[in-house]
Formats: sequence, C-alpha cells, structure tokens
Amino acid sequence: MKKNLKTLLALLLVVTLAVAAFFIFRQEKQTTVGILQFVQHPALDAARDGFLEGLKEAGFEDGKNVKINYQNGQASQDICASIADKFLADKVDMALGIATPAVLALAGKSETLPILGTAVTDYVEAKLVQSNEKPGLNVSGTTDMNPVEEQIALILRFLPEAKVIGLLYTGSEVNSQIQAKLAKSEIGRLGLQVVEVTVSNSNDVQQAVLSLVDHVDAIYVPTDNIIASAIPVVAEAALKAGIPIACGEAGQVNSGGTFTLGIDYFKLGKQTGTMAAEVLRNKTKVGEMPIQRLSEFEFLINKTYCDAIGLPIPQELLPYAVDVDV
Repeated sequence: MKKNLKTLLALLLVVTLAVAAFFIFRQEKQTTVGILQFVQHPALDAARDGFLEGLKEAGFEDGKNVKINYQNGQASQDICASIADKFLADKVDMALGIATPAVLALAGKSETLPILGTAVTDYVEAKLVQSNEKPGLNVSGTTDMNPVEEQIALILRFLPEAKVIGLLYTGSEVNSQIQAKLAKSEIGRLGLQVVEVTVSNSNDVQQAVLSLVDHVDAIYVPTDNIIASAIPVVAEAALKAGIPIACGEAGQVNSGGTFTLGIDYFKLGKQTGTMAAEVLRNKTKVGEMPIQRLSEFEFLINKTYCDAIGLPIPQELLPYAVDVDV
C-alpha cells in the first residue's frame, strides 16, 4: 500500500512538473510583435490603434495570445535604429513600422525578420520593396499615398482666385519629397506659382511658416510627420495671416488645419493588422504579399478656422464641415 502511494505521488509530481514546464515553455514562446512608431501625432496614433484592432478582430489580442512591444521613435532616426536593434535582440516574431523612417530603420537591421509598414507613401521609391505587386524582400504593408492632385484642386474650390500656393514639408522625409514633387507638378499644370519651404526638424517649423504666410494665398502640407506633429504651430501663424492650410490628412485638420481630402488612418492600420494576422496564423511570407492601399478618400473641413478667416465653404462640402478648436 505504501509502495503504491509513493508511486502515485511520484507520478503526480512528474505530471505537475510537466504541466508547469509546458506553461513556462508557452510563456517563453509567446508570439511577440514589435511596433516602432516614428513619432506621435494623430494620424500615426490612429494607424497604430487600427493595427491593434485588426489583429484583435483576427483573433490576436495583446496580453492573451500575442505580446505587443510598442516603442516611440521620437522623430529621431538614431532612436529608431536603437529600437530596431532591441527588437532583434529580443527576437520579436514580427515588426510593424509606422511611417517611412520607422520602416527604413527596421529594414536596415534585418533581411529576414517579417516587417510590415503602414503610413508609408511609396515603398518602391523608399527602396523597401522590389515592386508593389511582388515586394520580394522581407517588407510589405499598406500605403498612405494621397490623392495629391485632388487636394491641390480642393484649394481652388475654396479659393478660385488663388495665384500662389505655399508648400511646407520636411526635406529629409522620402514620403514628403514624393508628395511635394506631385504637388509642384499639379500646381504648375494649373498655372499657379509655388513657394517652397522645407524644414529639418520641429524647431524649424515656426520660422518656416512665418516665411510663407505673407507671400502665398494658401499653404499645402502633405502627410509629413514633422509638420503633422507641429501643425498647431503652423495653424497659429497661418490663422493670424488669414491663410488656409490644405492638409494631407484628417489628423492635421483636427489639430488646427483647414481642410483635406484624405484617407482614414485607422482603417489603414486595421488593414495592416489583417495582413499581420495572416503572417502570424498562416506563416505567409511577407515578400509575397502585395502592397495594399485604401480605395476611398474622405473630406474634412475645419468650420471654426474657415469662419475665423472669413473663408466661405462651398455648399456641396458643408456636410463635411466640423467645429475644431483653433
């Protein structure tokens, strides 16, 4: 009897240790997704939130069956590079880069880690993929390429007599360079003049916008990360001069800009989250996933700003006008 009891206890101990080892092993092997966001501003925050929602709807929830390691690059390429190094050291299973500089930092550190990007304007131009249809490397994702021509045309719907358009963006951001080139081409095609001013960091923004407001009829800002994070500074100077700001995306309008026809960054991030779930669940190779984009764009108009500078809103756009603190 004692011998049987000892045997039973020994078996229970073995089973207990095996179960404990199983759960420890599972905990150690928990899937980890590193998120590197270049800088905080409403558009990129919305893309991050949408990504997490897309993962959740696909069955991957932070703290349950996936671990999210979120990091902010603080608009510094050096900080982004350090975070990318840390992700590799921690052996994350996948990384998401939010904005072009973040994806470049990740891709520059590994040719094997599955990397998805969102809020990236042109993956080919940034040399992140071989083509949009067949990325071919370890990077894919969603693009936030704007309807730049339509955004420039929107300026003329508000200001039919406009002659000079100011262009404000960060000279070192690839995504901004691409949009600026398109904007300048469209402005020239419409027979208008352009005054172009670039910045290197957020400290340059106030002086840059002050150099524009006395010489232009409107200012156009693309989906530029530095400008987006400093849009209240741009809005304050432009408001005093009575100049409207045509924005690349809705977050800029909600932070003080005047109007836009742009994408919904939450939806864009959510679409990226769905792509991530496919990689995590089905082991789909990132390099075989085509770059995706949203097909619909939305108007948003800052009625408060328009009223403050006496800018009439076209009748057909009134349904898209909202009150925003300026």
